[in-house]
Amino acid sequence: MLIIKNGKIYTMTGNVLDKCDILINDGKFIEISADIPTSNTDIQIIDATGLNIYPGFIEAHCHIGISEEKFGVAGDDCNESTKPITPSLRAIDAINPMDSAFHSALAVGITTVMTGPGSANPIGGQFACIKTDGRRLDDMIIKAPAAMKIAFGENPKNAYGNIGKTPITRMGVASLIRKELQNASDYYYLKQQSENNIKKDYRYEPYLPLFSHDMPLKAHAHRLDDIFTAIRIAKEFNLLLTLDHCTEGHLGAEYIMESGFPAIVGPSLSSRSKLEIENADFKTPGILSKAGVRVAVTTDHPVTRIQYLPLCAGLAAKEGLGRENALRAITIDAAIILGISDRVGSIEVGKDADLVIYDGDPLEIMGSAVYTIVNGKITMNKKDNL
Repeated sequence: MLIIKNGKIYTMTGNVLDKCDILINDGKFIEISADIPTSNTDIQIIDATGLNIYPGFIEAHCHIGISEEKFGVAGDDCNESTKPITPSLRAIDAINPMDSAFHSALAVGITTVMTGPGSANPIGGQFACIKTDGRRLDDMIIKAPAAMKIAFGENPKNAYGNIGKTPITRMGVASLIRKELQNASDYYYLKQQSENNIKKDYRYEPYLPLFSHDMPLKAHAHRLDDIFTAIRIAKEFNLLLTLDHCTEGHLGAEYIMESGFPAIVGPSLSSRSKLEIENADFKTPGILSKAGVRVAVTTDHPVTRIQYLPLCAGLAAKEGLGRENALRAITIDAAIILGISDRVGSIEVGKDADLVIYDGDPLEIMGSAVYTIVNGKITMNKKDNL
């Protein structure tokens, strides 16, 4: 058992509890109240007097463990750019928990990530939501598959157009996605009608959670027209969708709000390295949020290094998102968008005991994580240099 004493708790449920305690057992939050008794000699105690406690932060879109730091080509498993449609790829078969970026994530209090394939392919494969602490990936999984990656714009065009293969246009990208989703839809409804008494087709099995609304399409879309194409396709097939990057979302915020789909915005702390991100700005999350769009903030690691997620949220707060919504964008709103808010994203009894204890404000440059806790285990202890 673990008790954290006398901290200021930002529960992300609308309550801030000052000088309050948290009791953790078997990896879950058991009690959150003042003056929890500590007479049990088996209880480990953290004194959080003068410190701020937040739910473990969530990176909603990245490639950690797949685009590994330090290892170059040998550690790059991000894009299977040999054919444009690869739905059967599973992030869990490529994530290396020994990637040093996991240590960087824990050092700032990131306890959950959504990671998966890159954006070379119009349909790139299956993302996974995982914890950031562990050696064996199977023990780190929260949800897998958690989303099906699709991509629009420059990346798939460049990956295949440059070698004379389809797609070379935005029309080609959308056409390939539509054709594949139509075939997958036909397969889904055939299975429904036959009560699953048909031979499995592993080309289309990965799509089944899409049509049962157990996971969304995860759309790489920077330019506004690509954002609208992603929305159009999701509506055509009655699918859930997250708008990842959503770089020009501020130029059409009211239409994105009308779609009902959330946005995962970023990376904004990087260069405008290609035409479709020429309008990248930290004001985008705030404009979308004020229009009524649920927003998360992303580094798109390794495009921006994952440890700068709190800083990115802070810059978004400064440019219009506001402090409360910026914290939500890397905690509870990120969890809701990813479909894992039953387990993470807020400090509530029964949820996974993931939290970070800060000296100062995580959204400020001088804020510093002192402890990171994942599943009730202390995984970073700066106070004792562990």
